Amino acid sequence: MTQHTDTLLFELGMEELPPGALSSLTRSLGDQVEQGLTRAEIPYGGIRAYGAPRRLAVEVRDLARHQPDRPFERRGPALAAAYDADGEPTRAALGFARSCGVEVAELDRLENDSGAWLVHSGVESGKPTADLIPGIIDQALTQLPIPKRMRWGAQTTEFVRPVHWVVLLLGETVVPARFFGVDSGRQSRGHRFHHPEPVEISHADHYADVLRGAYVLVDLQERRDHIVEGVRAEGERVGGHAVMDPALVDEVNALVEWPAVLSGTFDADFLRVPPEALVSSMEGHQRYFPVRDANGALLPRFITVANLESREPQRVIAGNERVIRPRLADAAFFWDQDRARPLGERESGLRSVVFQKSLGSLQDKAERVAALAGEYASRFETSTDDAVKAARLCKADLLTEMVGEFPDLQGVMGRYYALEDGESPAVATALDEVYQPRHAGDAVAGTPLGRLLAVMDRADTLIGIFAIGKAPSGAKDPFALRRAAVGLLRSLIEGEHAINVHQLFSEAAARQPEGVNAAAQVEPLVEFCLERLRAIYQEAGFGAELFEAVRSALSPTDFEPLDFDRRLRACQDFARLPAAGSLAGANKRIRNILRRAEDWTPAEVDVHRLEDEAERSLHDAIEARAGEVQQRIEGGEYSAALALLAELRGPVDRFFDEVMVMTDDPALRANRLALLHRLQGLFLAIADVSALPESA
Repeated sequence: MTQHTDTLLFELGMEELPPGALSSLTRSLGDQVEQGLTRAEIPYGGIRAYGAPRRLAVEVRDLARHQPDRPFERRGPALAAAYDADGEPTRAALGFARSCGVEVAELDRLENDSGAWLVHSGVESGKPTADLIPGIIDQALTQLPIPKRMRWGAQTTEFVRPVHWVVLLLGETVVPARFFGVDSGRQSRGHRFHHPEPVEISHADHYADVLRGAYVLVDLQERRDHIVEGVRAEGERVGGHAVMDPALVDEVNALVEWPAVLSGTFDADFLRVPPEALVSSMEGHQRYFPVRDANGALLPRFITVANLESREPQRVIAGNERVIRPRLADAAFFWDQDRARPLGERESGLRSVVFQKSLGSLQDKAERVAALAGEYASRFETSTDDAVKAARLCKADLLTEMVGEFPDLQGVMGRYYALEDGESPAVATALDEVYQPRHAGDAVAGTPLGRLLAVMDRADTLIGIFAIGKAPSGAKDPFALRRAAVGLLRSLIEGEHAINVHQLFSEAAARQPEGVNAAAQVEPLVEFCLERLRAIYQEAGFGAELFEAVRSALSPTDFEPLDFDRRLRACQDFARLPAAGSLAGANKRIRNILRRAEDWTPAEVDVHRLEDEAERSLHDAIEARAGEVQQRIEGGEYSAALALLAELRGPVDRFFDEVMVMTDDPALRANRLALLHRLQGLFLAIADVSALPESA
């Protein structure tokens, strides 16, 4: 019999949702309904989730109207326990039959090599989907990632916003249900202003089209695409190109049901203010999209997305222009006020700003960073004077009016104010770059001085917070130390700075306040950074075995991120060589042999005790390459060194084919172990290739 299917529609209508939660709530609702249908074993074709400021919805296509019938088999007592000596059913058999709702005679028997049992088997009829849907949806709603729940009216239930309507249709039929005190039906609501009256949905298939006719684009991606295309076109129409930050596009998308793109202007005199301040004001305060010209210069234009199509758009534009003017005027005022006092004069004010109560003020932190920066300046090929000056100034812009109003401009405004004060471009740029990378995917600082500050500032923060017992725990990381560690590691690797972080953290620990036992946290912090590095490589697509090959060959005290990176990439190159798999296996074998060897200590190979041709051949091959391998390692040319060692595949394979290492002769055995130890040492000077897969 052909299974009948139909479309399921569920829509939950409510007051405007928090913009930051709309996307995750929409996605989660679709996922949770899908999981519920899967658990109930109800076949369906596809699921689509919808989200708009006043609604969450999910549409399930080709949903079976009934659960499929399911065969079942329930095992009862063993036959030996089911019947007595006279062949009559025992209490165990009678009880099992009663629990199954049948007579003992109706039970089947199951016999196999393990034994024989009474069984009850049959076919369980599937339930109507309409009977199961309310429970599935109710469960889905309880699992939504709601940031903050609320109650309303006399309701005892809680949700993200008060619920006003519920649509639940299977095809054209209303599925009776009640959620948050509201009965299900077929009436939705259109746009709050363009179509405030109820909207009747005759069939679940028509949902998106019916809502579009009521001035609501319910599909998140469709609405976002509409916004992006409209803003792009408007930017071109006014003679530039719109700057569309993806996060701002998402926020605007979560605020409008029927996007209408408009543009306005502002006084060109405001362009004397740093463009970042104007952009921050437009994007952060007003959710406007800035417009730049072909050279990237800011134009006195902005683009806004309204939630309705006005019959008098010029009045709407004029209103937005009136709103943006005082915001930009504030930015201009802060710019003028802040420049009246040099950054250097603000440095002493940091004494009154607490960094962390056990670690002192921001000025204390700046002094610690300055001391570290001066110590490491030459390692970053920067001048000590510039390093110390930049470190002392890098927190000063926190005390400016502009950064007080626009915290996201920290560092950016420091650069502008430093240039206004006549500081060198290198120092000014470093005040901005100290915060790079600011987020995942952001670039590291572009100048050596910027990278120096970025590394030293993070080193001080990491060791200090670890020392006061505030290291990240589980998902909790209130000081963003994981991000700080990633920024430090990336700055050293991508900037190609050969710095031993164990030594760096030790020096940073020595500069922490008295009474803070930071030295004890150096090794835990190095391990923390190694785990962050593991995550970096994992995200970049490197296999876990590559990381382990390098990690297991190095001591934490030798951890130098740039060197680690070069070793790991060399292992990646080595793993692609035809000889890699064989040599990885040989190194595993060597490691196991040396571990099991008793009463043996590493020693030099005695060439006079090399009896077999195979072991002499391996010894000669090793010594022929050892000098150049060592030279390559000392020069950091790990790929070249491993390529040379790959040439040992033939002699190594022959050795293990023809030579008995663990011979009864103690002297001969010790010499062969010394030969293998010599071979292993050449590889371990780079990485433990035994961690690589033998199938490489």
